[in-house]
Amino acid sequence: MSSLLIRNAAHVVTMDTAGTELSGGHIAIRDGCITAVRKEEPKGEFDQVLDARNLLALPGFVNVHHHLYQSLTRGFPESEGKTLFPWLEMLYPIWAGIDEEAVYASAQLGLAELLLSGCTTSSDHLYLFPRGQTRLIDAEIEAAQELGIRFHATRGSMDLSREQGGLPPADVTQPATEILADSERLVRQYHDPEPGAMIRVALAPCSPFSATDEVMRETAAMARRLGVRLHTHIAETLDEERFCLQTRGCRPVEHLERIDWLGPDVWLAHCVHLSDGDIERLSRSQTGVAHCPTSNMLLASGMARVVEMLARSVQVGLGVDGSASNDGGYFPGEIKQALLVARVRDGAQAMTARRALRLGTRGGADCLGRKDIGRLEVGACADIALFRLDDLAHAGAGRDAAAGLVLCGPVRAAEVIVAGRHVVHEGRLQTVDEHAVVRRHNQASDRLLRRFGEA
Repeated sequence: MSSLLIRNAAHVVTMDTAGTELSGGHIAIRDGCITAVRKEEPKGEFDQVLDARNLLALPGFVNVHHHLYQSLTRGFPESEGKTLFPWLEMLYPIWAGIDEEAVYASAQLGLAELLLSGCTTSSDHLYLFPRGQTRLIDAEIEAAQELGIRFHATRGSMDLSREQGGLPPADVTQPATEILADSERLVRQYHDPEPGAMIRVALAPCSPFSATDEVMRETAAMARRLGVRLHTHIAETLDEERFCLQTRGCRPVEHLERIDWLGPDVWLAHCVHLSDGDIERLSRSQTGVAHCPTSNMLLASGMARVVEMLARSVQVGLGVDGSASNDGGYFPGEIKQALLVARVRDGAQAMTARRALRLGTRGGADCLGRKDIGRLEVGACADIALFRLDDLAHAGAGRDAAAGLVLCGPVRAAEVIVAGRHVVHEGRLQTVDEHAVVRRHNQASDRLLRRFGEA
């Protein structure tokens, strides 16, 4: 049984139910779980001791919406000035060239970027499967296992092509039978329902404009039969709202309600354009929401009614979203954006730094249905991010270290621990060679873009 003592942390933000914070504290870890969080140093022998006297300790961040493969096309100049639908129509033909190597390389890079920013759990929504590509989710899971990050793979799907009245071209969609067969394979092969699980699988048809009601209904039935969660994009743009009104005769969230796609086993990405009735539907059904403020601003989708959702007890977590609609995976930046957007939309007192931190920790854990992460308390998984307080970015922020992390920066995490294992030490990845990851990713990106240019 391995053990680690984090000694003399300058400040500890636990995110427990009481909101406990310690100015000076110790965290004891044994066999991947937290056994003590307190001001007095725990007794006993430890395999490792980490001197944290100049470090802020928090629960590792939880990212609840991402598209890792999109790092292959981030910073794309042709995306300037586009909203979601034309942006997707531009990129679908390029993404049609992804393969197992490209997905592995992009997942490795994107997850490494998240780890270095203090994120210890990430989901990913991979919904695009070009013809003949059958093991893309497997490649993502392999990359996550090598890095040592806790990972929720969501098996996305698209079966509503442009020719059938949807948005994506036919060459990136799949038949329903193929989608459902692979979904069940992945759940049975990889999903771990036990507390402390490192890998879980959810099922995630992409959106109302790319997935048929048949696939949505059959996927939901399968997920509930297999005991896994459901995820999709919804209410992201006014274009989507118009599409649903024209093709389903109702607004997006109402459509989900009609096809039994709301509930405590569902979390939804974006939820920007909600009516009062939609918020009530989410609250009543205990459906979670992945708030992606940077992506929503970059694509001019709008500002989600997060403060009102929280007031109605809707579970809200944060997602960095795709690296092509965010262009980065710096998780504390998403926490700051959530705070800023809420204040712009609802006033200066709408979102505090600690409330924003809660979205990025416990809020995300709740969206994923996990009570074992997102907090530092006895019995929880030892997923911990530690940030320096004596660096340039935090100079002058000593009176409130937690607010300083949200408002200052950007900075790398100094130490990141997942399941009691050091995966980042002194700001460097411990499980992979960062420079090799970048080289492999850029080679995959170059191949993708060259293949598109030659098509």
